[in-house]
Amino acid sequence: MSGAPRLRPLRAGDLPALAVLGSRAADELERGAAVDVLVAVVEGRVVGVGAVDHVARPGAGVLFLLLVDPDHRSRGLGTSLVQALETCAHGRGAGVTEIEVDAGNDRALALYERLGYRRVGVVGPDGSGDRRRVLRRTPARAAVPPG
Repeated sequence: MSGAPRLRPLRAGDLPALAVLGSRAADELERGAAVDVLVAVVEGRVVGVGAVDHVARPGAGVLFLLLVDPDHRSRGLGTSLVQALETCAHGRGAGVTEIEVDAGNDRALALYERLGYRRVGVVGPDGSGDRRRVLRRTPARAAVPPG
């Protein structure tokens, strides 16, 4: 990746590029303050997206819609998106962040576990018979000196 990635909020003009990636981001623009949607831009091109839902689960920021263009994977964009979305969630008062991942998506599971997420359950099967793992991360708290 020659240009440094830049993260910014989703704009309506980003939707065609995200549709090519297979993203459903258009639906999220209408949800307003209930969600934050960020895109990753490299050399003027949208190459990733992620969102956090602030209302789905009280006290939690629920990450979803995470997607990085295959040509830009393994370059830190997924990590950058997750960390920025966590910042959004915690800034809105979330005590934890959660994400659901297709049970067979080993690559995504490895990323989230590397970032400190722990498996806490399984949901599904959904209408297609798929099961999803639920992962949760509680932010590290600064150590309080004894005293």
